Order: sequence, then structure tokens, then C-alpha cells
Amino acid sequence: MNLARRSITQTSPVQIFNTQFDADCQIFTTVTPVGFAVYQAWPLKLLRKRELNGGTLAAAVPCHTSSLLFLLGGGRSPLYPPNKVILWDDVAGVEVAELEFREKVGGLACRRGWLAVALRRRVVVFEVHETVIRRGEYDTCDNPRGVLAMATGPYATLLAIPGRQMGHVQLVQLPPCRPPEPLGPPPPLRPAKPSTSTVRHSVSIIAAHESPLTTLSVTPSGRLVATTSLRGTLVRIWETSNGKLLKEFRRGSDKAEIYGVAVWSDKGTIHVFSLTLAGGSNRQSSLSPLAPFLPLPKYFDSQWSYAQYRIPAQAAHISLSSTSSVRSPATDLAADEKCVVGWIKVPAKTEESVQEYQLVALTYSGGWYRLSLPLKGPLVNHSNVSDVPQDPHHRVSSTSRQRTSSVSSINSLPDRGKGKQRDKGRDSHDLILEEYRKYGRWDGWG
Repeated sequence: MNLARRSITQTSPVQIFNTQFDADCQIFTTVTPVGFAVYQAWPLKLLRKRELNGGTLAAAVPCHTSSLLFLLGGGRSPLYPPNKVILWDDVAGVEVAELEFREKVGGLACRRGWLAVALRRRVVVFEVHETVIRRGEYDTCDNPRGVLAMATGPYATLLAIPGRQMGHVQLVQLPPCRPPEPLGPPPPLRPAKPSTSTVRHSVSIIAAHESPLTTLSVTPSGRLVATTSLRGTLVRIWETSNGKLLKEFRRGSDKAEIYGVAVWSDKGTIHVFSLTLAGGSNRQSSLSPLAPFLPLPKYFDSQWSYAQYRIPAQAAHISLSSTSSVRSPATDLAADEKCVVGWIKVPAKTEESVQEYQLVALTYSGGWYRLSLPLKGPLVNHSNVSDVPQDPHHRVSSTSRQRTSSVSSINSLPDRGKGKQRDKGRDSHDLILEEYRKYGRWDGWG
């Protein structure tokens, strides 16, 4: 008789192949083995779901909050070939267009009326309206990750892609992005169109790193671009108008694979950096004041994040195995622990007419975390490098994963869905967990 100890939890495994926000972080899409779903980012709400037969998807990329999605086939049984991009109208439930290439698609970036497709050594740009028109093609260095980024704010023009040399960033100027059409009464003030006489694009190449790029992220206006490299220790912020290095932040001293400045990596701590002294300052070494007087290594003059949050390792799926079994190191544990991060606006606790920015983190194991910044009072009108409107108070967030065991406990999570970390004071360097929920379950979708 086999008397080995076994553990069983109440829920089935959450298999999420891909999840990502739209450009404004109002919605996000989730891809699972059965199909895809569209959620409202906050308050968390399932908007619609679609079950697909005949294969699986690698990604469903939303184009703002419209019904248009860009689908990529993937997984063990792809619904579409990996060299195709499918334009899908989710209201009508039909394919409206198909783009085919001679090689596998590496990545996508979109905005109103435009789509950029990253291939291994080139990026192809399309204009998307009633018809899809090919508008340009740009050579890059070897880009196996499909790295690219597109500014999505009103009248923004920037497309950032890898340059022809490793570690370089190429800045491409597209036609201005049209502002969104108002759904109700016209707003009192529409976004001001920048004067063509003051817009200058004197720099087209930025020598950002010496190693290959792993992420590119731009502000909605396109004024700033954030870059990370394969080494994974530094996040650099550049001004796109002149190519000047504005800030350099250090994630850590050990090597890590960063998949996004405001997305996820192979570690599990969310880092928030400040680009200005307003609201909060980044941490520095205690020896940094001696840098002007002593020849200290550059490391001691580095800036670390001023706020962090470590996402608990998840073990919320059925586990039916004896204690004597050993999980192979080759098993893909990272798929359960990846996360993406986006900024949302919520009413401030002190004054409802005032809004503050908070973070929403989505894990690939189905966790939804709403996090606030450790500041005294609400921080109003601040932004990060990927999805908050430009203003004087900038924030950059990145995530990294601290490697954990496959049998990690989830006791640090709130009880059954919602909760707050009341023991975290506003004076600490930890992001405050305001709310936790689950999403992506096919037996009810959350």
C-alpha cells in the first residue's frame, strides 16, 4: 500500500499563456488554452470571453478599448500559423483581415490606426483603417524577443525599435496619433496639438547598451524611452528629442532577465523608481555622498527603487504528488510566476474629487493585485514610462522575480480574495496591497 503523503487543494490549475493591458490600462486581455477574455482593469470585471475551437493562441493584443484585437497563434496546437497576424473584430466575432509573413512574428505594438510587427531582423509598419496598408519596413539587429514600443498618446509620433547595431535604439517618426473620439458629450478641452515648429527630432539612434536589448518602453507622448539589456541590472531613461541619458536606475547587482520595464521578469519584486524628487526619492548607498571625494566604483553612486512589492509565490492549483517526488529543474515554473504591471487612476481616500495613480499587477497564475504607493497623501498626476499621461511627476516601475521553491506557501496572501495590508505604513518603502483577487478561471472566469 502506498502511504506517501499527498496534498490536494481545491482549485484546478490556472493556465494563462499571455495577459496584457491596453495602452491606457483600462482593459486587459487574457489567453488560456480554451480561448481569450477581456477584463476591465479596475474595478476588476469580466467584459467578454470567447472560446475558440481548433487550436490555441499565443497572444490577443488589444487596440485601446476598441473591439479590434490582434491575434497570434501559439502553443502546442496553434490556431493560426506563427507567421500570421489576425485582425479580429470581437463584437462581430469574425476575422476582418490577415497579415502573412515569411517568418515567425516576434512581437506587436499598436495604436489608433497603426500596427507595427517585429520580425527577426526587421519591423514592418501598417496603417489600419477600413483596409490595411503597408507603410514601411525598417531593418534591425537580431531581435528574437520581438522588442518594440509605440507612443500612444494624442498626436504622438514615436516608434522605438532596435537599431542595426546591438544595444542601439532606433527612433522612427510616424504620422501623429489621432485623439480618441468622445463617446458622450464633447469634452470641454481636447488634447492640445503640438506646434510643428517646436517639435524637433534631431536624434534617430540612441546607443543605449552594449548588450542586446530586452525591453523598450515609451511614455504616451513619446518624450522618454526606457531601455533594459540582457544583463538585467540597469534601467536607463532617455530623452528622445536629443538622445540624452536622463536617469540610470539599478534593479540589483545580480543578473536577471527583464522582460519589461513595467511588465515582468524572471524574478518577482515590483520596483518603482522616481524621476523627480517630488513625492519620494530613490534609495542610494550610504557611501554615495563620498563619491565626489573618493574614487568609488560607479555602483556606489547608483539609485535603487524607492518602493517595492514582492509578489508571493503561488501554489493555488491541484497538487497530487508524494513527498518523495522531485520536480525536474527543466520544468517551466516561470510560467506560473510571470506578471505584468500597469497604472490605473482611483479616487483618493482623502478626497474623492482627487485621483491618485495606483498599480495593478497581473500574474500568470491568475492573481490580480492593486497596489498603492507608500506616500503621505495621494500622489496626483504622476506617470510611468509606459502608460500614464506625461506630467512633472514621473514614475518608472519594473518587476523582477526572486527564485522560489515549487512548493512555496501562499500564506502571505489575504484571506480568500480581497484584503489590505494594514501593517504596512505609509512611511515604509513597500508598496501597499489594497486589494487582491483572482482572474482567468474558466469555471466562471473569476
